[in-house]
Amino acid sequence: MSPRRTRGAIGRGTDFDAHDFGRPARRSRPRTKDRPDYSAARLARVITVDRGRYHCRMVDGDRSALLATKARRLGRRGVIVGDLVRVVGDTSGERGTLARIVEVEPRRTELNRTADDTDPSERPIVANADQLVVVTSLADPPARPGMIDRVLVAGYDAGVRPVIALTKADLADPAGLVALYEPLDVPIIVCAPGSDLSGLRALLAGRVTVLVGHSGVGKSTLINRLVPGAGRVTGRVNDVTGKGRHTSTSAEALALPSVDDREPGWVIDTPGVRSFGLSHVRPETILAAFTDLAGFTTDCPRGCNHHAGTPECGLDEAARRGELSEARLGSFRRVLEAVDRPVTRR
Repeated sequence: MSPRRTRGAIGRGTDFDAHDFGRPARRSRPRTKDRPDYSAARLARVITVDRGRYHCRMVDGDRSALLATKARRLGRRGVIVGDLVRVVGDTSGERGTLARIVEVEPRRTELNRTADDTDPSERPIVANADQLVVVTSLADPPARPGMIDRVLVAGYDAGVRPVIALTKADLADPAGLVALYEPLDVPIIVCAPGSDLSGLRALLAGRVTVLVGHSGVGKSTLINRLVPGAGRVTGRVNDVTGKGRHTSTSAEALALPSVDDREPGWVIDTPGVRSFGLSHVRPETILAAFTDLAGFTTDCPRGCNHHAGTPECGLDEAARRGELSEARLGSFRRVLEAVDRPVTRR
């Protein structure tokens, strides 16, 4: 091979070879389009994530628990609670063993939120949930319908079935809140210490359900009653702020006991949230969470966006006739206006 000829700082017209400078010749590994086939690898469900370690439970066979790490081939792809994953390596689950997650199965559903209504970054909460239980206490801390509405919107957007659970019914009358949400045709469960949870258990059986709500509303207490031995830490509400203390620090999926020989379900406890941003939600999907309002929009003029002040909006007409409460209409428009506005992307 003849030496290369170059020009530059070394001098014009100088002949030299790369080996003259001690650099090894560049070698490249032959590339292939063939990818490893992991379709026969065992399938597991991610039940919690802790500092880069994934606690999983096998879906097939003995359903044993195991600890796994994420394979480098997955890159920056996130793995979250509820994901169904393919694992290889030592899947025995014995102490000191570590399996490896090599594939993430396509998600059926993905529940997301953003930090606030101007944050462009979606934050996945759980994957593959069939059902979403919005947990709110009737007192200590008091119920926040605005929060319920926001979580319902996120649930409908994710394609999961919503349920409302009202806790601490021994401290306040649930009638007002039940009346507010009954028109949605969403199951409403009212709970008090020691109350019968058979209705809730029936709703959860055979499904993957995620519980979402403010801190201090009683999510962990419900989990402990539904799953014997769960041992979720519970906390008290601050007497000054009326807000709960975060007791669940990470999402965790727990297997439910079987009900009437049906396939056992899963319930996912999540950390309490102080806010629930919806910047990832398209405005046109919001009405799906307010099914009691949808019928009044059939008389809206073409192109009506249902905002306050829109001429001849059917929602305003229904409110004037007394068929729609101003409080319910106001709740809808607060959510709509938070999402349907220009957002400065960072």
